[in-house]
Order: sequence, then C-alpha cells, then structure tokens
Amino acid sequence: MVAMGYASKLNRRGAVALGVGAVSLLAAACGSGSSSSTGTTAASSSSSSAKVPLVVYSAQGYDSAMTTAFQKATGIPTTLVDDSTGPLLTRVQAEASNPKWGVLWVDGDEAFAALDQQNYLLKNWEPSVSWTAAAKSVLPSDGSYIPTGLTMAGTLVYSTKTVSTPPTSWTDLLSAQYKGQVGMNDPAVSGPTYPFVAGMMNYLGGVNQGEAFYTNLKANGLQVFQTNGDTLHALSTGQIKLALIQSSAGIGAGFKDPTIKVAFLSPSTLLPGVIGIDAKAPAQEIAEAKQFVNFVLSPAGQKVQLSGDPTGDSLYWPVIQGVSPESAVPSLSSIQYQTVDPYKWGPQENSVNSWFTSNIVN
Repeated sequence: MVAMGYASKLNRRGAVALGVGAVSLLAAACGSGSSSSTGTTAASSSSSSAKVPLVVYSAQGYDSAMTTAFQKATGIPTTLVDDSTGPLLTRVQAEASNPKWGVLWVDGDEAFAALDQQNYLLKNWEPSVSWTAAAKSVLPSDGSYIPTGLTMAGTLVYSTKTVSTPPTSWTDLLSAQYKGQVGMNDPAVSGPTYPFVAGMMNYLGGVNQGEAFYTNLKANGLQVFQTNGDTLHALSTGQIKLALIQSSAGIGAGFKDPTIKVAFLSPSTLLPGVIGIDAKAPAQEIAEAKQFVNFVLSPAGQKVQLSGDPTGDSLYWPVIQGVSPESAVPSLSSIQYQTVDPYKWGPQENSVNSWFTSNIVN
C-alpha cells in the first residue's frame, strides 16, 4: 500500500506525518505524528506481490500525490515518510548502519553533497531526459543526485497593506526603517533556509562575512520562526512586515491574500529540489527507485508535480525542457540569481546551523 502524510501544505515542513506503512519501520525513531492510508485494489496488490516496497523519505508538498500516482502506474508498493527536511536528514544519519529509506527527496543540494561525500548515495546514474540550462547548472558531476524542480531561497515576501515600496537590496534590510520588522525561518528546521544562509555567505565572501550580516540583522530586530507557515503567519498578523522564505511559499501565499507580493533581491539563491537513491538499498529497491525518478520526470509525473500542491511546492521552475511552470511563477530569466557550490557549503551545514542557533535564534 501507499502510506501517505497529510500535513498542512503550508506548515508541512514543520510537521511529522507518518503513514501506517512507515510506523512499523520507524516507530522507535518518531515520538509523534498522524497516520492514514489508502488501500490498493486486490488486482494491484496481486500484481505487485513480486516487488519489494519502495520507501520514500520526502519533504515535498506534492509527495503524497506523486507516490500514489507512481504506485498506480507501476504496481510497486510504496511507503511515504513525510516530514520536515531537518528531521529526515537526522533520520538518515541515524540509520547509517541500517538504512530504511530507498529514496530521499527534499529541497537543497547542500545536504545531498554532504551525503555523497559520506558515500550514502548511489553514484553514476542519471535519467535520460532533456535538462534545462538551469538544471544542468546544478547537476553533480558524479551522478549522485537528481534535480526535480527549482525555486529560490530567501525570497522577500511582503504585504502592500503595510509596505508600499519594498527593499531593493540586502543592505536595505539593515536600515532603521525595518527595525524589528524582518522575519525568516530557522535553518536547523526548515530545509530551504540553510541554502539561503549559505547563499548569503557565498555572496558576501565567506562564513565570517555572512555571520556579520546575520549578526547585524539580529541587532536590527530579526525574528526567527520555525517554518514557512509560521513566518507567513507573523507577516499576516502584522508581527513582521518582511518575510524571507522560499519563493514557492511566498507566491502561494498570494493566492490566499492578493496583497501578498514577492520580490527577488539580487542575487537570489537558486534552490533545487533533489532526489537521491540509497546506495546501500537492495538491488531491487534501487531499480524501483530509478523507476520512481524516471516517473517524476516523465510527462505524467510532471503533471502531478505541477498540480499536487497548487499553492505551495508546485510553484516551481521545471528542470525538463518543454515543461512550463504555473502562470503565477515569473520567468526565471527575469531574476538575477546565483548557484552555490554544494560541495563547499554542504559539509559546513552543521557548523553554520549551530552558529546560527547559538547566536541568532537564541
């Protein structure tokens, strides 16, 4: 069967949602969560009896729709473990000697570069697809992970009810005009946020320069929340006037409140959604994981990805030539953005997040 999480799409990265098929695997590792399941027909269960279960660890808003569609199309029994990125990565590390996942699917390639360097990921495999130029810019040279969609990290989100002229540069956020009015997510919890922090450090010239920027931002009253949903709630209630969150969440918020707008400060940081395959998985599960990746990037899979979370993660730039983003998503060519080297910044994630927790959050 497919075990699916049904966390709120807006707050999903801060929630734990385990399907009943995952509970038997992970009960000892998880102290809370909700569960539900959908059964397959007798025919599909029978046709998949020779197949092993594919376990998908994911923090994507469209993952329930995708795993359901994949199982329906292939008959492969699929278990979805839906959680926020931080806990999923912690789980992967904790299971190092006995992995329970076959596929990991979250935003940000820094974490995957770090896992690759620790030999967690299957290498030297890439689906045969026509990548966009932007997708090619984030492909790893050793074929250890696969991009599935692109967003921007640290996008500026504001309401025209309180901000008539938004900031136009990163240094504007340090002005007295916005003292106590800027909010962002915690990079130790929110998967799309560490790439934003690393991106600022990359842009400013290094870790020390980045730490100075966030220290100054805190001195100017920066408020840190756990997830996109928490930060957007603070924006909607007037606790802050400017939110720095993932572009898809900001664009999606505008569906519910037309006064919510996004602005892309220069440079924005490209944020790929990425899939990796467990190198230690049984051969049959690796083969099924490759089928899953191919399905995600197929025309049928892209339809699911573009519709499965219409006010959230579905608001991305596709990585496959000929696939168009949703109409609310601006042209990628209109944004000045940078790509950061995940193999430089991935191994520094724990130390940077620890510094951020000690000096900015606390």
